[in-house]
Amino acid sequence: MSPASREPVQKFFTSQRIQISYWDWGNEDAPPLVLVHGGKDHARSWDRVAEGLRDDYHVVALDLRGHGDSEWSVGGNYGLPDNGLDVLRMIETVGSPARVLAHSYGGSVCLLTAGTFPEHFTSLAVLEGTHSLNPKEPPEMGPAWVRKWGDNLRKFEDSTPRVYSDLAAAEERVREANPRLPESFTPHLTEYAARPVGGDEGGYVWKYDWWVNGRTSMEIRRDELPRFWEAITCPVLLLFARETRVNQRTDAGTFIKNSRTAYIEDAGHWLHHDQLEATLAQVKPFFAEPA
Repeated sequence: MSPASREPVQKFFTSQRIQISYWDWGNEDAPPLVLVHGGKDHARSWDRVAEGLRDDYHVVALDLRGHGDSEWSVGGNYGLPDNGLDVLRMIETVGSPARVLAHSYGGSVCLLTAGTFPEHFTSLAVLEGTHSLNPKEPPEMGPAWVRKWGDNLRKFEDSTPRVYSDLAAAEERVREANPRLPESFTPHLTEYAARPVGGDEGGYVWKYDWWVNGRTSMEIRRDELPRFWEAITCPVLLLFARETRVNQRTDAGTFIKNSRTAYIEDAGHWLHHDQLEATLAQVKPFFAEPA
């Protein structure tokens, strides 16, 4: 990519027989930096962050399986380990070890991956990603656990996506989800999050696979996550909004050997959208520290 070009290039790789889409901002001679989005999101939600980091790093952002332009997982396997292997392949594709910046569910994925494959991480910054979608006190593995998972997953068999009449209607839904979003950035987020549907009536639906909510019968449970955090060896920056969600583990740093925790003021769950400059002011010096 030419240094003068500011638009990222879309590329693909294969992980677990699934085609994964990612976007590359160039600067290939610089250290690699991988961006990992959260649930129901997409790689191009990182555009403003990538612009702020691309001069110093070879920045890439993947669409997690079942999101954006990546393929869906047949059968609906969307657990933390499944996504973790995709992130690992992304790191290997761009050059291991790498710096990684992740948000929300992507942060949970990367914390688990960094504990399982620590040699592939130079450093890891996580924005509001120390939570889990699993019950706070899950039952022991057995028939009751698998039945609960199975009953939940089977509900998706008959589900149909909501169709929005046009992109403007979809944009309105995005604004409802995060009223703090910069108004000028909402159309961009929506453009890459939605796709047109066929048929006479037309309209738009979200790109992500609704089955990502189903997880997997062997999902890592919430009380097991600290075991992975304790195995992380790279430096970790945990960033939270001062108005953080109640299900965030703000004490996660106590389990990580080399970590620090910071808070962003006047922001909600989407720190990098709500307070871009304040987020970059934390992330830039962290990634600039010697490995």
